[in-house]
Amino acid sequence: MKIIYLHHPYNQNQIKDKNVVLAMGFFGGVHLGHQAVLKQARKEADQRDLPLAAMTFDHHPSVVFPKPGLDGTIYLSSVERKAELMQKFGVDLLYVVSFTSNLAKLSPQDFVDQYMVQLHAKVIVAGFDYTYGPREIADMDHLPTYAKDRFTIVTVPELLLDGEKVSSTRIRTDLKQSNVDHANLFLGYTYQTTGLVVHGEARGRTLGFPTANILSDPKSRIPGIGIYAVRIKIGSKWWPGMASIGRNVTFGEHRPITIEINIFDFDQEIYGEMVRVDWYHYVRGEIKFDAVEGLIEQLKLDEKNIRQYFANLTI
Repeated sequence: MKIIYLHHPYNQNQIKDKNVVLAMGFFGGVHLGHQAVLKQARKEADQRDLPLAAMTFDHHPSVVFPKPGLDGTIYLSSVERKAELMQKFGVDLLYVVSFTSNLAKLSPQDFVDQYMVQLHAKVIVAGFDYTYGPREIADMDHLPTYAKDRFTIVTVPELLLDGEKVSSTRIRTDLKQSNVDHANLFLGYTYQTTGLVVHGEARGRTLGFPTANILSDPKSRIPGIGIYAVRIKIGSKWWPGMASIGRNVTFGEHRPITIEINIFDFDQEIYGEMVRVDWYHYVRGEIKFDAVEGLIEQLKLDEKNIRQYFANLTI
């Protein structure tokens, strides 16, 4: 898959002179709803023997147009992760457009002309709620007016799962509430973050549960406080483990939130490694113990339960 980064106004020489089917959206998390758009777009491309292109933004429009309750700088998927998922779901060419104030000033007609027609789109595929300007004048219902019969329009309907709309908003809420199990259901894959292994307090080793302390990418949305079943990728190999996101309240009040992972059957120093973490399953909340012995017994039980969880996954 080829990736082309565009900054408005872009140079037309950056655009391949070849017709495409173009999937439009922010694709935050590339969840099941987005996958439905990509699947339909891939079908349209195959029927016409055209490449499948997709267009997304490098950061959320809320950076330019602040939206209450939404931090536009923290994401379900980085641009790199989004590109990886896009390729997995059949995209041949990805346009990553920088969402700036200058871009936001475009009228709906100018946006359609410059970011659909001039990208040589013969078919535009987008979700029912896709907008390219103010919703009241720039939604999918208005697109035929701006298209002027220059391309075909395919609108993908709302995707419901268990009677609920699949949305990035719901997935963000799930992660905040530690409900990675439900987030994964709506994503259609296991939620993943990246981070750097750094030095911590080295307390886990004294407890018999040494941990890798992960400094997470500050742009990545991490799950809420709790104990989780995870897999961590070190180099080219994945390892199962149990992760703690919390304040280590047994050892004091008002401590910072840290991410610590006890990696099963692993005994190597990995400081400085960039790792990936797949968040499979929420096990329990953080507990403040009166004595360290209670914490150790709970960790033993957590390890037993998480090993069994992964054993059941492979059955």
